[in-house]
Amino acid sequence: MTHKLAVGAALAAFAIGGYHLGRVQANMANRVFELRTYTAREGKLSDLQARFRHHTTRLFEKHGMTNVGYWVPQDAPGSRNTLIYIISHPSREAAKKAWDAFRNDPDWIKAKTESERSGAIVEKVESVFLDATDYSPIQ
Repeated sequence: MTHKLAVGAALAAFAIGGYHLGRVQANMANRVFELRTYTAREGKLSDLQARFRHHTTRLFEKHGMTNVGYWVPQDAPGSRNTLIYIISHPSREAAKKAWDAFRNDPDWIKAKTESERSGAIVEKVESVFLDATDYSPIQ
C-alpha cells in the first residue's frame, strides 16, 4: 500500500466516524495530528494489534498523546500487514518530548521485549505530521 493510499484510507475512515466528531473537535483545537502507518512482518499483524490493544494506546495517553483512531485496510495486501492510526499532540515540540518519554518508559520496554520474543513484529513505520485545514470538521 502506498503512503498516499494509507493517508487516504485513514482520513476517509476518520471522516466516516463523524458521529464522534463533536467530541473530537472540542478536544483537538489547535493540535498537531500525526498519521502513522505500520507495516507488520509477515504473519505478525495480530501480534502488533495485541501490543497496541493491551499496552501501546494506554502508554500513549500516559505520555500526553491523544488516541484519535486506529484502522486496518479492508483489502489485501494491506489487510494482512498494515495498521494505520492518528494520534494528536499539543505541538510538534510536545510530540518529540512525548515520543522520547514513551520510548524510555520501562512499561513500554517490557511490552516491546515480551511481544518480540519470537522476533521483531514491525517491518516499517511511516510518520506524517498534519495540520487541520480551516475547512476541516476537526480543528
